Order: sequence, then structure tokens, then C-alpha cells
Amino acid sequence: MAITSRNQVRSIIESRLALELAESPAIPVVFHNMDYEPAVNSSWVQCLVSFGQNEYLSQGLTVDSRNRIVGLLLLNIFTQQGEGPGANYVIAKRVRDLYNRVIVSEVYFDAANGPSVLAPPVPEGYFQTQVRVTFEFIEEL
Repeated sequence: MAITSRNQVRSIIESRLALELAESPAIPVVFHNMDYEPAVNSSWVQCLVSFGQNEYLSQGLTVDSRNRIVGLLLLNIFTQQGEGPGANYVIAKRVRDLYNRVIVSEVYFDAANGPSVLAPPVPEGYFQTQVRVTFEFIEEL
């Protein structure tokens, strides 16, 4: 399968997370540009996919050319404040295991970083950690 768009990559990443967190215990997932009002004392994960630098891999024009695209996956994990980090780290392990040094549908994920504690959390009232994973893929024109 040749990757032809960033939406295709975003979909690969987001669907993998949504399927995992739909399993018991189910945890809500929020993606870019989604309104979400979390329930009090709930756990949830925010998934942010960003695309960064690229480089030419071949010297064609707009056909039969390839580019290497690098991106960043940020996973913000929110759990109840005042309960310690344990529940948060359990969720972080689930999401780290999904992306840690794997290849999924021609998207190459690097070693996952985190969970790192973020303080103060946004929104307030939660214990927040963040898992970061860089990824890359080859764009075929």
C-alpha cells in the first residue's frame, strides 16, 4: 500500500488508538478539533497528530517521486487528581505498547517517550501525563 496522504496516516494512527481504548475498560479518546467535556473524576486520552519536516528521496517532479515525512504523536492522558499516578500509568502503558517501535501499515514508529507528568494540567482538575512518539512514512507521488 502506498501512502498518498497525511489523512491516510492520521487515520491509521487514530483508528489504532480508538480500537484499543474501546476495549474494557473503555476510555474516551479525543482527537484534534473535537469538542469534549469530560465527566468529573473520569479518565480520558487526547490524541494529537502533527506532521513536520520532510525530505526528498527521489528526484522526480509530481509523479514517480517519494518523500520521507516525519511526524509527532502526542498522547495526553488524564486521570482523577489526588489518587496518585498508578491509574494514569496503566493507561500510558496501553498506549505506549500500541506504538513503541512498531511498523503499522507502512508507518514507522520510533521508541515511545514518557509518560512524563505535566503540571499544571490542562484542563485543570486532572492528573496529566504525556506520551510522545515520533513516526515517519514514505509519501508516494
